[in-house]
Amino acid sequence: MISERIRLAKALPTLIISALLCHLPVPGRAQAPAAGGPPAVPVSVAPVARKDVPNYLRGLGTVLALQTVQLRSEVDGVLLKVPVTEGQEVKQGDVLAIIDPRPYQAALDAAVARKQQDEAQLVAAKADVVRYTSLAARQVASQQQLEVAQAKDGQLIASIAMDEAQINTAKINLAWCFITAPFDGRVGLREIDPGNFVRAAEVSAVLPLSQLHPIAVTFPVPQDFLPAIQEALAAGRPPVLAYTSDDKTELDKGTLLTLDNAIDSTTGTIKLKATFPNARSQLWPGQFVNARLLLGTDAGVLTVPTAAVRHGQDALFVYVVQPNQTVTRKVVEVARDDGVNAIISKGLEEGQVIVTEGQSRLEDGAHVSIVKDASKEAANTKREGG
Repeated sequence: MISERIRLAKALPTLIISALLCHLPVPGRAQAPAAGGPPAVPVSVAPVARKDVPNYLRGLGTVLALQTVQLRSEVDGVLLKVPVTEGQEVKQGDVLAIIDPRPYQAALDAAVARKQQDEAQLVAAKADVVRYTSLAARQVASQQQLEVAQAKDGQLIASIAMDEAQINTAKINLAWCFITAPFDGRVGLREIDPGNFVRAAEVSAVLPLSQLHPIAVTFPVPQDFLPAIQEALAAGRPPVLAYTSDDKTELDKGTLLTLDNAIDSTTGTIKLKATFPNARSQLWPGQFVNARLLLGTDAGVLTVPTAAVRHGQDALFVYVVQPNQTVTRKVVEVARDDGVNAIISKGLEEGQVIVTEGQSRLEDGAHVSIVKDASKEAANTKREGG
Protein backbone atom coordinates (compact mmCIF):
# COMPACT_ATOMS: atom_id res chain seq x y z
CA MET A 1 0.00 0.00 0.00
CA ILE A 2 2.77 2.37 0.93
CA SER A 3 4.73 1.44 -2.19
CA GLU A 4 1.68 2.16 -4.37
CA ARG A 5 1.39 5.64 -2.89
CA ILE A 6 5.06 6.26 -3.54
CA ARG A 7 4.66 5.30 -7.21
CA LEU A 8 1.65 7.65 -7.60
CA ALA A 9 3.55 10.50 -6.01
CA LYS A 10 6.45 10.04 -8.40
CA ALA A 11 4.16 9.89 -11.46
CA LEU A 12 2.03 12.94 -10.54
CA PRO A 13 4.49 15.63 -11.76
CA THR A 14 4.81 13.86 -15.09
CA LEU A 15 1.04 13.77 -15.54
CA ILE A 16 0.72 17.46 -14.70
CA ILE A 17 3.44 18.42 -17.21
CA SER A 18 1.82 16.32 -19.95
CA ALA A 19 -1.53 17.98 -19.34
CA LEU A 20 0.02 21.43 -19.56
CA LEU A 21 1.83 20.57 -22.77
CA CYS A 22 -1.43 19.43 -24.35
CA HIS A 23 -2.92 22.88 -23.76
CA LEU A 24 0.02 24.92 -24.98
CA PRO A 25 -0.50 26.61 -28.39
CA VAL A 26 1.35 25.20 -31.36
CA PRO A 27 2.75 27.83 -33.74
CA GLY A 28 1.09 27.89 -37.20
CA ARG A 29 -1.90 25.78 -36.16
CA ALA A 30 -5.47 27.19 -35.87
CA GLN A 31 -6.73 27.04 -32.30
CA ALA A 32 -10.18 25.78 -31.45
CA PRO A 33 -12.22 27.62 -28.86
CA ALA A 34 -11.46 26.71 -25.26
CA ALA A 35 -13.54 23.95 -23.79
CA GLY A 36 -16.85 25.36 -22.67
CA GLY A 37 -16.42 28.50 -24.85
CA PRO A 38 -18.80 29.56 -27.63
CA PRO A 39 -18.77 27.28 -30.70
CA ALA A 40 -17.37 28.45 -34.03
CA VAL A 41 -19.87 30.43 -36.11
CA PRO A 42 -20.57 28.94 -39.57
CA VAL A 43 -20.02 31.55 -42.28
CA SER A 44 -19.65 31.94 -46.03
CA VAL A 45 -16.64 33.80 -47.35
CA ALA A 46 -15.30 35.40 -50.51
CA PRO A 47 -11.96 36.96 -51.45
CA VAL A 48 -11.28 40.64 -51.96
CA ALA A 49 -10.57 40.77 -55.70
CA ARG A 50 -9.81 43.21 -58.47
CA LYS A 51 -12.16 43.17 -61.45
CA ASP A 52 -13.83 45.30 -64.09
CA VAL A 53 -17.22 46.46 -62.81
CA PRO A 54 -19.82 47.85 -65.26
CA ASN A 55 -21.39 51.10 -64.11
CA TYR A 56 -25.12 50.48 -64.50
CA LEU A 57 -27.81 53.04 -63.82
CA ARG A 58 -30.94 51.18 -62.77
CA GLY A 59 -34.62 52.03 -62.96
CA LEU A 60 -38.02 50.39 -62.89
CA GLY A 61 -39.23 50.38 -66.49
CA THR A 62 -42.57 50.07 -68.23
CA VAL A 63 -42.80 48.36 -71.61
CA LEU A 64 -44.61 50.30 -74.34
CA ALA A 65 -45.41 49.52 -77.94
CA LEU A 66 -43.11 51.56 -80.17
CA GLN A 67 -46.24 52.68 -82.03
CA THR A 68 -49.89 51.96 -81.29
CA VAL A 69 -53.14 53.00 -82.97
CA GLN A 70 -56.86 52.44 -82.50
CA LEU A 71 -58.19 51.81 -86.00
CA ARG A 72 -61.59 53.48 -86.41
CA SER A 73 -63.85 53.92 -89.41
CA GLU A 74 -63.57 57.27 -91.20
CA VAL A 75 -66.88 56.72 -93.03
CA ASP A 76 -70.36 55.47 -92.16
CA GLY A 77 -71.35 52.05 -93.41
CA VAL A 78 -71.68 48.34 -92.77
CA LEU A 79 -68.54 46.51 -91.66
CA LEU A 80 -68.42 43.83 -94.34
CA LYS A 81 -65.23 41.95 -93.47
CA VAL A 82 -62.24 41.77 -91.14
CA PRO A 83 -59.71 39.75 -93.17
CA VAL A 84 -57.23 39.32 -90.29
CA THR A 85 -57.35 37.32 -87.08
CA GLU A 86 -56.82 38.61 -83.58
CA GLY A 87 -53.14 38.46 -82.63
CA GLN A 88 -51.96 38.26 -86.25
CA GLU A 89 -48.72 39.94 -87.31
CA VAL A 90 -49.38 42.24 -90.28
CA LYS A 91 -47.31 44.40 -92.61
CA GLN A 92 -47.74 48.06 -93.43
CA GLY A 93 -50.48 48.46 -96.07
CA ASP A 94 -52.27 45.16 -95.30
CA VAL A 95 -56.08 45.47 -95.37
CA LEU A 96 -57.45 44.94 -91.86
CA ALA A 97 -61.16 45.80 -92.29
CA ILE A 98 -63.57 46.57 -95.13
CA ILE A 99 -66.55 48.95 -94.92
CA ASP A 100 -69.24 48.51 -97.61
CA PRO A 101 -67.71 50.53 -100.50
CA ARG A 102 -70.73 50.50 -102.88
CA PRO A 103 -72.33 53.81 -101.80
CA TYR A 104 -68.97 55.57 -102.07
CA GLN A 105 -68.19 54.00 -105.43
CA ALA A 106 -71.54 55.27 -106.66
CA ALA A 107 -70.77 58.78 -105.36
CA LEU A 108 -67.44 58.69 -107.21
CA ASP A 109 -69.10 57.58 -110.43
CA ALA A 110 -71.68 60.39 -110.14
CA ALA A 111 -68.95 62.99 -109.58
CA VAL A 112 -67.04 61.75 -112.63
CA ALA A 113 -70.24 61.92 -114.73
CA ARG A 114 -70.96 65.50 -113.62
CA LYS A 115 -67.46 66.54 -114.60
CA GLN A 116 -67.88 64.97 -118.03
CA GLN A 117 -71.20 66.78 -118.47
CA ASP A 118 -69.71 70.13 -117.48
CA GLU A 119 -66.72 69.57 -119.76
CA ALA A 120 -69.10 68.97 -122.71
CA GLN A 121 -70.99 72.14 -121.89
CA LEU A 122 -67.71 74.03 -121.60
CA VAL A 123 -66.82 73.10 -125.17
CA ALA A 124 -70.08 74.63 -126.41
CA ALA A 125 -69.64 77.69 -124.20
CA LYS A 126 -66.17 78.36 -125.57
CA ALA A 127 -67.52 78.08 -129.11
CA ASP A 128 -70.21 80.63 -128.22
CA VAL A 129 -67.58 83.01 -126.90
CA VAL A 130 -65.62 82.77 -130.13
CA ARG A 131 -68.75 83.24 -132.23
CA TYR A 132 -70.13 86.21 -130.25
CA THR A 133 -66.73 87.83 -130.21
CA SER A 134 -66.66 87.78 -134.03
CA LEU A 135 -70.27 88.93 -134.31
CA ALA A 136 -69.81 91.71 -131.78
CA ALA A 137 -66.75 92.94 -133.69
CA ARG A 138 -68.94 93.28 -136.79
CA GLN A 139 -71.76 94.72 -134.63
CA VAL A 140 -74.02 91.85 -135.64
CA ALA A 141 -74.35 90.70 -132.01
CA SER A 142 -74.65 92.91 -128.97
CA GLN A 143 -71.96 93.32 -126.35
CA GLN A 144 -74.38 91.91 -123.78
CA GLN A 145 -74.67 88.62 -125.68
CA LEU A 146 -70.88 88.36 -125.73
CA GLU A 147 -70.64 89.01 -121.98
CA VAL A 148 -73.31 86.37 -121.26
CA ALA A 149 -71.35 83.82 -123.30
CA GLN A 150 -68.11 84.70 -121.48
CA ALA A 151 -69.84 84.41 -118.08
CA LYS A 152 -71.21 80.99 -118.93
CA ASP A 153 -67.73 79.89 -120.00
CA GLY A 154 -66.25 81.02 -116.67
CA GLN A 155 -69.09 79.40 -114.75
CA LEU A 156 -68.49 76.05 -116.39
CA ILE A 157 -64.74 76.27 -115.68
CA ALA A 158 -65.57 76.77 -111.97
CA SER A 159 -68.06 73.90 -112.08
CA ILE A 160 -65.41 71.57 -113.48
CA ALA A 161 -63.01 72.60 -110.67
CA MET A 162 -65.77 71.78 -108.15
CA ASP A 163 -66.38 68.47 -109.90
CA GLU A 164 -62.69 67.61 -109.53
CA ALA A 165 -62.84 68.40 -105.80
CA GLN A 166 -65.91 66.18 -105.42
CA ILE A 167 -64.16 63.40 -107.31
CA ASN A 168 -61.17 63.66 -104.96
CA THR A 169 -63.49 63.60 -101.94
CA ALA A 170 -65.30 60.56 -103.31
CA LYS A 171 -61.96 58.81 -103.90
CA ILE A 172 -60.86 59.53 -100.32
CA ASN A 173 -64.15 58.21 -98.91
CA LEU A 174 -63.87 55.12 -101.08
CA ALA A 175 -60.28 54.53 -99.90
CA TRP A 176 -61.41 54.87 -96.28
CA CYS A 177 -63.70 51.91 -96.81
CA PHE A 178 -60.53 49.79 -96.73
CA ILE A 179 -58.80 50.19 -93.34
CA THR A 180 -55.10 49.36 -93.78
CA ALA A 181 -52.18 48.94 -91.38
CA PRO A 182 -50.16 52.18 -91.06
CA PHE A 183 -47.10 50.21 -89.89
CA ASP A 184 -45.91 46.67 -89.22
CA GLY A 185 -47.47 45.38 -86.03
CA ARG A 186 -49.66 42.95 -84.13
CA VAL A 187 -53.45 43.08 -84.29
CA GLY A 188 -55.18 43.24 -80.92
CA LEU A 189 -58.61 42.01 -79.88
CA ARG A 190 -61.42 42.98 -82.26
CA GLU A 191 -64.08 45.23 -80.74
CA ILE A 192 -66.65 45.31 -83.57
CA ASP A 193 -67.79 42.24 -85.51
CA PRO A 194 -68.60 42.15 -89.24
CA GLY A 195 -72.23 42.97 -90.04
CA ASN A 196 -72.44 45.92 -87.66
CA PHE A 197 -73.10 49.43 -88.92
CA VAL A 198 -70.22 51.67 -87.98
CA ARG A 199 -70.04 55.45 -87.93
CA ALA A 200 -67.10 57.80 -88.23
CA ALA A 201 -68.20 59.56 -85.03
CA GLU A 202 -68.08 56.37 -82.92
CA VAL A 203 -65.58 56.20 -80.06
CA SER A 204 -65.09 52.44 -80.26
CA ALA A 205 -62.33 51.25 -82.57
CA VAL A 206 -62.74 48.39 -84.98
CA LEU A 207 -59.47 46.90 -83.73
CA PRO A 208 -56.14 48.06 -82.24
CA LEU A 209 -52.70 47.69 -83.79
CA SER A 210 -49.36 47.83 -81.93
CA GLN A 211 -45.76 47.66 -83.09
CA LEU A 212 -43.87 45.18 -80.90
CA HIS A 213 -40.75 44.61 -83.03
CA PRO A 214 -38.96 46.75 -82.02
CA ILE A 215 -40.51 47.75 -78.72
CA ALA A 216 -39.87 50.54 -76.21
CA VAL A 217 -39.19 50.75 -72.47
CA THR A 218 -39.42 53.96 -70.43
CA PHE A 219 -37.87 54.25 -66.98
CA PRO A 220 -37.12 57.14 -64.58
CA VAL A 221 -33.67 57.85 -63.11
CA PRO A 222 -32.48 60.47 -60.60
CA GLN A 223 -31.84 63.90 -62.09
CA ASP A 224 -28.28 63.91 -60.69
CA PHE A 225 -27.26 61.47 -63.43
CA LEU A 226 -28.38 63.77 -66.25
CA PRO A 227 -24.84 65.00 -67.14
CA ALA A 228 -23.50 61.43 -67.30
CA ILE A 229 -26.43 60.34 -69.48
CA GLN A 230 -25.95 63.25 -71.87
CA GLU A 231 -22.24 62.45 -72.11
CA ALA A 232 -23.03 58.80 -72.90
CA LEU A 233 -25.57 59.83 -75.58
CA ALA A 234 -23.06 62.22 -77.15
CA ALA A 235 -20.66 59.29 -77.60
CA GLY A 236 -23.34 57.10 -79.21
CA ARG A 237 -26.36 55.11 -78.11
CA PRO A 238 -25.44 53.45 -74.78
CA PRO A 239 -26.68 49.88 -74.21
CA VAL A 240 -29.66 49.13 -71.99
CA LEU A 241 -30.53 45.73 -70.53
CA ALA A 242 -34.05 44.64 -69.56
CA TYR A 243 -34.43 42.15 -66.68
CA THR A 244 -37.40 40.45 -65.08
CA SER A 245 -39.01 42.01 -62.03
CA ASP A 246 -36.92 39.77 -59.75
CA ASP A 247 -33.78 41.15 -61.49
CA LYS A 248 -32.47 37.64 -62.25
CA THR A 249 -33.32 36.88 -65.89
CA GLU A 250 -32.20 39.03 -68.79
CA LEU A 251 -35.05 39.55 -71.27
CA ASP A 252 -33.44 41.59 -74.03
CA LYS A 253 -30.62 43.97 -74.95
CA GLY A 254 -31.39 47.37 -76.45
CA THR A 255 -30.09 50.90 -76.71
CA LEU A 256 -31.03 54.23 -75.22
CA LEU A 257 -33.14 56.23 -77.67
CA THR A 258 -33.61 59.55 -75.91
CA LEU A 259 -34.49 61.28 -72.66
CA ASP A 260 -37.51 63.38 -71.81
CA ASN A 261 -37.49 67.12 -72.39
CA ALA A 262 -38.19 67.97 -68.74
CA ILE A 263 -37.40 66.76 -65.23
CA ASP A 264 -40.32 65.71 -63.05
CA SER A 265 -40.14 68.29 -60.26
CA THR A 266 -42.32 66.22 -57.92
CA THR A 267 -39.93 63.25 -57.89
CA GLY A 268 -36.64 64.77 -59.04
CA THR A 269 -36.33 62.21 -61.83
CA ILE A 270 -36.08 62.30 -65.59
CA LYS A 271 -37.66 59.70 -67.86
CA LEU A 272 -35.54 57.78 -70.38
CA LYS A 273 -36.73 55.81 -73.40
CA ALA A 274 -34.91 52.78 -74.80
CA THR A 275 -35.71 50.52 -77.75
CA PHE A 276 -35.29 46.74 -77.91
CA PRO A 277 -35.42 44.36 -80.90
CA ASN A 278 -37.71 42.02 -78.93
CA ALA A 279 -36.95 39.20 -81.36
CA ARG A 280 -38.21 36.56 -78.89
CA SER A 281 -41.28 38.62 -77.88
CA GLN A 282 -40.32 38.50 -74.21
CA LEU A 283 -41.26 42.15 -73.75
CA TRP A 284 -44.97 43.02 -73.83
CA PRO A 285 -46.77 46.36 -73.52
CA GLY A 286 -47.70 47.13 -69.93
CA GLN A 287 -45.03 44.79 -68.50
CA PHE A 288 -42.78 46.00 -65.67
CA VAL A 289 -39.06 45.32 -66.07
CA ASN A 290 -35.82 46.31 -64.38
CA ALA A 291 -33.81 48.46 -66.79
CA ARG A 292 -30.03 48.85 -66.59
CA LEU A 293 -28.34 51.65 -68.52
CA LEU A 294 -24.58 51.13 -69.01
CA LEU A 295 -22.78 54.43 -68.41
CA GLY A 296 -19.26 52.98 -68.44
CA THR A 297 -16.94 50.45 -66.76
CA ASP A 298 -14.63 50.84 -63.75
CA ALA A 299 -11.53 48.85 -64.68
CA GLY A 300 -9.39 46.90 -62.18
CA VAL A 301 -11.12 48.11 -59.01
CA LEU A 302 -11.04 46.40 -55.63
CA THR A 303 -14.37 44.68 -54.99
CA VAL A 304 -16.26 42.57 -52.48
CA PRO A 305 -19.77 41.12 -52.71
CA THR A 306 -22.41 43.61 -51.64
CA ALA A 307 -23.62 41.22 -48.94
CA ALA A 308 -20.25 41.48 -47.17
CA VAL A 309 -20.62 45.18 -46.36
CA ARG A 310 -22.41 45.92 -43.10
CA HIS A 311 -23.74 49.21 -41.76
CA GLY A 312 -22.39 50.27 -38.39
CA GLN A 313 -23.47 53.19 -36.25
CA ASP A 314 -21.03 55.59 -37.87
CA ALA A 315 -19.31 53.67 -40.67
CA LEU A 316 -19.44 50.72 -43.05
CA PHE A 317 -17.46 47.62 -42.13
CA VAL A 318 -16.68 44.04 -43.10
CA TYR A 319 -15.43 41.00 -41.18
CA VAL A 320 -12.02 39.80 -42.33
CA VAL A 321 -11.14 36.15 -41.66
CA GLN A 322 -7.69 35.71 -40.09
CA PRO A 323 -5.41 32.65 -40.55
CA ASN A 324 -6.37 31.39 -37.07
CA GLN A 325 -10.05 31.21 -38.10
CA THR A 326 -11.05 34.31 -36.14
CA VAL A 327 -12.56 37.46 -37.61
CA THR A 328 -11.52 41.09 -37.38
CA ARG A 329 -13.91 43.98 -37.91
CA LYS A 330 -12.53 46.35 -40.57
CA VAL A 331 -14.00 49.76 -41.37
CA VAL A 332 -14.18 50.35 -45.13
CA GLU A 333 -15.10 53.09 -47.58
CA VAL A 334 -17.33 52.16 -50.53
CA ALA A 335 -16.98 54.14 -53.75
CA ARG A 336 -19.98 52.54 -55.45
CA ASP A 337 -22.34 49.63 -54.90
CA ASP A 338 -24.40 48.21 -57.78
CA GLY A 339 -26.25 45.67 -55.67
CA VAL A 340 -23.89 42.83 -56.62
CA ASN A 341 -20.39 44.22 -56.17
CA ALA A 342 -19.22 46.92 -53.77
CA ILE A 343 -16.18 48.87 -54.95
CA ILE A 344 -13.84 49.42 -51.99
CA SER A 345 -11.83 52.63 -52.00
CA LYS A 346 -10.23 52.22 -48.57
CA GLY A 347 -9.84 49.64 -45.80
CA LEU A 348 -9.05 46.33 -47.56
CA GLU A 349 -6.32 44.70 -49.60
CA GLU A 350 -6.51 42.30 -52.50
CA GLY A 351 -6.54 38.65 -51.44
CA GLN A 352 -8.06 39.12 -48.00
CA VAL A 353 -10.94 36.81 -47.16
CA ILE A 354 -14.14 38.43 -45.94
CA VAL A 355 -17.40 37.06 -44.55
CA THR A 356 -20.41 37.27 -46.87
CA GLU A 357 -23.02 35.36 -44.85
CA GLY A 358 -23.47 34.79 -41.11
CA GLN A 359 -22.34 38.23 -39.86
CA SER A 360 -25.31 38.63 -37.52
CA ARG A 361 -23.72 36.23 -35.00
CA LEU A 362 -20.22 37.65 -35.23
CA GLU A 363 -18.21 40.05 -33.13
CA ASP A 364 -14.59 41.14 -33.26
CA GLY A 365 -12.36 38.12 -32.50
CA ALA A 366 -15.06 35.46 -32.87
CA HIS A 367 -14.11 32.01 -34.16
CA VAL A 368 -15.67 30.90 -37.43
CA SER A 369 -16.00 27.76 -39.51
CA ILE A 370 -16.20 28.22 -43.26
CA VAL A 371 -19.15 26.39 -44.78
CA LYS A 372 -19.09 27.98 -48.24
CA ASP A 373 -16.31 29.65 -50.19
CA ALA A 374 -17.72 31.88 -52.92
CA SER A 375 -14.47 31.92 -54.90
CA LYS A 376 -14.28 28.11 -55.02
CA GLU A 377 -17.93 27.83 -55.98
CA ALA A 378 -17.41 30.30 -58.82
CA ALA A 379 -14.38 28.37 -60.05
CA ASN A 380 -16.24 25.04 -59.91
CA THR A 381 -19.19 26.53 -61.77
CA LYS A 382 -16.86 27.87 -64.44
CA ARG A 383 -15.18 24.47 -64.88
CA GLU A 384 -18.54 22.69 -65.10
CA GLY A 385 -19.88 25.19 -67.57
CA GLY A 386 -16.64 25.27 -69.61
